[in-house]
Amino acid sequence: MQLIVIVLCKESPSIELMLSIFTSYYGEQVILIFLTFLNHIRDIKDPEHPYSLEELKVITEDAIEVDNERSYVRVTFTPTVEHCSMATVIGLCLRVKLMRSLPSRYKMDIRVAPGTHATEAAVNKQLNDKERVAAALENPNLLDMVDECLAPSYA
Repeated sequence: MQLIVIVLCKESPSIELMLSIFTSYYGEQVILIFLTFLNHIRDIKDPEHPYSLEELKVITEDAIEVDNERSYVRVTFTPTVEHCSMATVIGLCLRVKLMRSLPSRYKMDIRVAPGTHATEAAVNKQLNDKERVAAALENPNLLDMVDECLAPSYA
């Protein structure tokens, strides 16, 4: 019997080190699968462009902070323009994707990079307010837009 272990980490770890740790504990029948937090969000599509947030440099690996001991994740994204009208939708997509992907123990902080958006404080407040997020997700049109951005692309 093989044991499949999924390792969630901020950056790609030393595969040799991780394999030696897991094989010494579980034996030779271990298959390790490494996922970084960027793997969870890299394919989110931009609401206005036919590109992913990663392709547009809206999100990068450097802008993801992870504290596994405290079950905390912070994603800082950079809108494509200072007056991006979709900044809140992009942030909502990031939050929803992580909510659907990560264990519920994780607290998420989704933020606009400092100085990159005209209404940065308002967007940050809206994206991190549980009641506002819940209300936004009750809006069928907004939820359809989020689901469209999160839908896998096979191109």
